[in-house]
Amino acid sequence: MMTQLAKKSPFLSIMDSTLVSLPAPANISYMWNFGSLLSLCLMIQIVTGVLLACAYSSGMETSFTLLTYLMETSQKGWFIRYIHANGASLFFICMYLHIGRGLYYSSFLFMPTWFTGVMILLMTMATAFLGYVLPMNQMSYWGASVITNLFSEVPYVGKSLIQLIWGGTSVHNPTLSRFFTFHFLLPFIILALVVAHITLLHETGSNNPLGLVSNSDKIFLHPYFSIKDLLGVLFVSSLFLLFCLYYPLTLGDNENFTVADMSATPHHIQPEWYFLFAYAILRSIPNKLGGVIALLLSVLILYIPPLTTMSKMKSTSFYPLNKLIFWLFIFIFILLTWIGMRPVEPPYVLTGQILTSLYFIYFMLNPLTHKMWDNLNTFNNSPY
Repeated sequence: MMTQLAKKSPFLSIMDSTLVSLPAPANISYMWNFGSLLSLCLMIQIVTGVLLACAYSSGMETSFTLLTYLMETSQKGWFIRYIHANGASLFFICMYLHIGRGLYYSSFLFMPTWFTGVMILLMTMATAFLGYVLPMNQMSYWGASVITNLFSEVPYVGKSLIQLIWGGTSVHNPTLSRFFTFHFLLPFIILALVVAHITLLHETGSNNPLGLVSNSDKIFLHPYFSIKDLLGVLFVSSLFLLFCLYYPLTLGDNENFTVADMSATPHHIQPEWYFLFAYAILRSIPNKLGGVIALLLSVLILYIPPLTTMSKMKSTSFYPLNKLIFWLFIFIFILLTWIGMRPVEPPYVLTGQILTSLYFIYFMLNPLTHKMWDNLNTFNNSPY
């Protein structure tokens, strides 16, 4: 029925080719659900963000007070803010799992789709950082001061760039106005990138757990996989609502309840949990410029796998050594997140440096072990 109506309307034709009759590999698993979950997260963040923007005023003296007033007196204001704050965590959980699945099953070989995905990650990280600053509590103020100070390492224009970002000599009202503007605009840029990401995905088709060409074994997205997506959405939404209603402050910091004080530095400055791995990498480099470069590379290195892979098979499942290396990489990522929460003192400093080295070694070692395993199998199967 939908296909018949699509012939009469260009919009319905697009909806039909995207959500109904799109051919999908028959063997994709629930690990492919995170694309739809990320779309849900983006919609939640945009809707709740627009509602919160209606009650926000960008000012050092007003932002914290107005948000507190919204939480305490507005009808369901507390619920909207907790959904938005914890929605960022859900967004990053789904995104990291989505990227992990792409690394494991070599989905990065679809290069245009992968590159737009990495760009979405970068834009999302920028948006999350800008939003973290807006409440102007103690942790957000000092977090903004520390992170924006990193731009001083840009050659020649570093100091001028910081003054442009701050709009003065320190984080103050002009800084908040700039951050609020870009925090409001970037989600719509992310939405445009998501449309491009999905369009490019439809050009190549989805990958599958075997990593094989599956043109002869594809079925319609609806109803076979739309039901699986709906089940994933209902399950994750239920857990998310349970978390927001009963444990909304679990992932926050106690300093978030203290108004920004320029004269009192928190004992331990740290970002939100989803930035802790990059923060640990930044701290592990003794040189400030080197730390900034390592911080950038910790994310930009995701552009490298499509250019360095040398494997004959796409899925890591066919490479026992690479499967082990992948799960070690996941363990290293989790440990880096934990190190980012620890104070800058022994033995955490040395541990962070070791983990940072192992983090980057993975991206160099993984393609080499792929090639080594292929050569070993070729040798074993040789008639000589």
